[in-house]
Amino acid sequence: MIKKLNESTLFDAVIVANGLFPTSQLAWHFLKNSPYICCCDGAGATLIEHGLVPHAIVGDCDSLPQALKEQYQDILHVVEEQENNDLTKATLHCKSLGFKRILYVGATGKREDHTLGNISLIIRYFKEFNLEPVYLSDYGYFVPAQNTCSFETKAGKAVSIFNFSCTQLQSEGLKWSLYPTSEWWQGTLNKATNNMITIRSNGYYMLYFEI
Repeated sequence: MIKKLNESTLFDAVIVANGLFPTSQLAWHFLKNSPYICCCDGAGATLIEHGLVPHAIVGDCDSLPQALKEQYQDILHVVEEQENNDLTKATLHCKSLGFKRILYVGATGKREDHTLGNISLIIRYFKEFNLEPVYLSDYGYFVPAQNTCSFETKAGKAVSIFNFSCTQLQSEGLKWSLYPTSEWWQGTLNKATNNMITIRSNGYYMLYFEI
């Protein structure tokens, strides 16, 4: 799993979802330097408008303008099944190419139902697909984890921990001690007291780090 995020962190691919398009310097560093960019449906049009052409556009393509469908038909991967959303379709496409470390941008923002749905999938990608996903926004990033792990951050930065299956949950390096929370809000708005935090647990959880 990925335990720190900065410009030196390496990813196999970047997936661009159709949420709020990133504007941060960090997100654009990854977009400009990624060996592979995969867009979810209409996000392909947004990325192209910003001057970058993806390697693949994946989804049912219902929100992609017809003109772009014709112009970029060689990189279109139309997946019409409705058992998965476009984010998972793009993820499965990248997984089929052997990519494991995947950065997601545009997975949050705009419609709140899409945001919640996308955030809930990060543990699935980690647990079931055996991937190392990171969701990056202009404000912070989400990373999934399991059992005891240490993470690099910066003292004073906000850290939130969301419990998915832990019956044991403790922390080092946080202002407020962690416990096996039963509600997502109970693990929010903690704060790092140094540049390294350690989470001790016996299950799956998700962290959010302020950048």
